[in-house]
Amino acid sequence: MFKNIKLKKFSTSLVVVASLLVAQAPFANYAEAAGAEEVEKKKRKTQLVGPRVGKKVQKAFELYAGDDENPSDIKGALAVLLEIDASKTYDKAYVARMIGVMYAMLGDNEQKTIDYLKKALEPDILNTADQSESLKLLGDMQMQTKDYEGALKAYYAWMDFSGESDGQTYIKIANAYFSLKQLDKVIEPADKAIAAFGDKPNQNPYILKLQSYYERKMYKETIKVSETVLQLFPENKQWWTQLPMFYLLVEDYDKAGQTLDLAYKLGHLDKEGQIKTLASLYSQGDAPFKAAKLLEKHIASGLIKRDDKNIATLANAWHSAQHIGKAAGYYGELAKMTSSAKHYRKQGMLLKQDEQFAKAIVAFDKALELGVKNQGNIHASIAESYFYLEKYKKAYAAIQKAMKDPSARRSAKSWKSFIVDTARRKNVTI
Repeated sequence: MFKNIKLKKFSTSLVVVASLLVAQAPFANYAEAAGAEEVEKKKRKTQLVGPRVGKKVQKAFELYAGDDENPSDIKGALAVLLEIDASKTYDKAYVARMIGVMYAMLGDNEQKTIDYLKKALEPDILNTADQSESLKLLGDMQMQTKDYEGALKAYYAWMDFSGESDGQTYIKIANAYFSLKQLDKVIEPADKAIAAFGDKPNQNPYILKLQSYYERKMYKETIKVSETVLQLFPENKQWWTQLPMFYLLVEDYDKAGQTLDLAYKLGHLDKEGQIKTLASLYSQGDAPFKAAKLLEKHIASGLIKRDDKNIATLANAWHSAQHIGKAAGYYGELAKMTSSAKHYRKQGMLLKQDEQFAKAIVAFDKALELGVKNQGNIHASIAESYFYLEKYKKAYAAIQKAMKDPSARRSAKSWKSFIVDTARRKNVTI
């Protein structure tokens, strides 16, 4: 159901962005990074690393930053940091955080990033900004490694420590609950994400709500969310095709048809299954002519495969719309595709009904040739067709054959008398 609207997987790009944000503070300027905090959510004594560690940190920063002649060397900076043997608790935490950030920027060892971030966070001694951003980055990395329970702890710890929250973090929390199959817990953080984005809505929390409700078979709630999403993001055609499918789950065929019809008019339907579903809804809504025209158009265009199943549906639609000649034509095509006696019989009956008697006889003869059942009735239909063509001798011969079939004998007997009497009145020898 959600094959076109899956929430994007937690990507490395998110981690890289977070890492860059985190990394700017410690490397922009050693003295400022160690001693300055723009906003302090919790009163915490500002600390500085010792001079010996500070010199090595500065060297690592220079390698990381690079210059006009030397490009940024993250691996070189990491190597310098890994050589630091800090003794003070704060220095150890500070360096561990930097190492974790560097591993995150390299993006090739999530577990080492996590391990160093945990070392940095455990003493709970980093300056406010560093502690806050490290908690958030830890959550992101744990999402990467599918440690969803750990990620939840990190995100909630970040919100508790910083006093902050944002829409993207609530999306991650909702996604973590969804990944843990704790579907009922998805809704609250998804709603908080929606509220956080305000007048600049984001689709992802709505997708998570849809998935949560759908997986729990709460289809009315699923529909409500889907209707909201369609109003907020009408430019995305996936919502136009998704909502009708949800209506079908609760058997609201009218709304399903109306929504899918509007989606078609807006140019959002471009798949065979979508067009066939709309045609089916037209037929159920007593609009077989619209169904037939729709199918005919898209079979001709090649969007819908021209196979026996689809031609049969098209023939039935024209028949239901009382366009007998059209239906007969498509039954003829179907008969040629399948070499099926029953389809030639159907074609013949419709041609006879449409008073195309000569063509009807050809179809009936082909049905007989292929071994159609109830041959007596077919011979009777051939006799009727010849009769209306005023070929009484052939009509009489055909009705004689019909008389040999016990199942058709009674009606054939009446026709026989009628054929004989008419031929006598018209002075035709049979």
